[in-house]
Amino acid sequence: MAAPVANETKTEARGILADRQIEALAASGAILAPPFAAGQAQPASLDLRLGKRAWRMRASFLPGGRKVAERAAELSLHEIDLCDGAVLETDCVYLCELLEGLALPHDIAASTNPKSSTGRIDVFTRVICNGAREFDQIPAGYDGPLFAEVSPRTFPALVRTGSRLSQIRFRRGHARLDDEEHRALHAREKLVTSSEPSISGGGVAVSIDLAGFDASGLVGWRAKRHTGLIDVDKPGAQDPHDFWEPIFSRGARELVLDPGEFYILASKEAVRVPPDHAAEMTPFDPLVGEFRVHYAGFFDPGFGASEAGGKGARAVLEVRSHDVPFILEDGQTVGRLVYERMAEKPRALYGADLKSNYQAQGLKLSKHFRAP
Repeated sequence: MAAPVANETKTEARGILADRQIEALAASGAILAPPFAAGQAQPASLDLRLGKRAWRMRASFLPGGRKVAERAAELSLHEIDLCDGAVLETDCVYLCELLEGLALPHDIAASTNPKSSTGRIDVFTRVICNGAREFDQIPAGYDGPLFAEVSPRTFPALVRTGSRLSQIRFRRGHARLDDEEHRALHAREKLVTSSEPSISGGGVAVSIDLAGFDASGLVGWRAKRHTGLIDVDKPGAQDPHDFWEPIFSRGARELVLDPGEFYILASKEAVRVPPDHAAEMTPFDPLVGEFRVHYAGFFDPGFGASEAGGKGARAVLEVRSHDVPFILEDGQTVGRLVYERMAEKPRALYGADLKSNYQAQGLKLSKHFRAP
């Protein structure tokens, strides 16, 4: 009988890496960072922390085969120290170094997204790396630093070293379900509460609710202009009426989106993410409407799941119209949820003992605001 090969290893499971696997990546040196903060490793993602420096930029950019620091030196207007906190002004572009860097194995890639709380205050953020030709995508085997481009769109934001605006998911191999696999998973797990959901284009359709969420007929919130600033690290510190105007249904069950305005709305369907899957809200098809839905697209395992205390959770949608006014109608499809397999089940589900802010949510503003 032949002796085993000393360096032979078992085949690793494909899929989105769970919390334990993320921690193992860090222990192996594949994630280069100071020790993780409490709650930084989520069931299927890792929060990314701002570093010590940021730069006010002339414009957004992609390095396109060059190092980010080289392009930043050419395009930056001035450097900002984040150690004691700094205000990022609306309609300005900032480049922030991140505390986390990567030295990924050859079989692990990553993607990034704004955190839910970041998207709900209309802070546009995306991650870039050296040589990147697209945002929010980290190639397998990447070795180098990470940077976040940050641009508050509506409210000025107070940030500091350690603030968490973005999150990263790690995946090994192909994990995304096709249409048939989505249908089979829905038949088994009931991913959305639609009686016959539309499943095509690699995802499950999600529609808008403009019928009203309570006796008052509340259907959403429209952001005010020229407000005070939001400290991104202080939950429950703000009165929502200082920053938002409530929108009520008047019987028509439709809403005209004004160009350039920012809205918080919610899905008609309750959403469920099974413990062995993760999901992402994909951008809306631009051929069907001149608006963008959901800047923050990651849904962790256990979101909306009854076993994690989330039965009936809606998808809260960040909505912005672009060049022309656009009418949304109740029940109109506004996005699709794409599900991916987990490489293993996470140690803890979203909402289960994690003090998750948006489990069992209806129409909910970001964690920075007190309940209206």
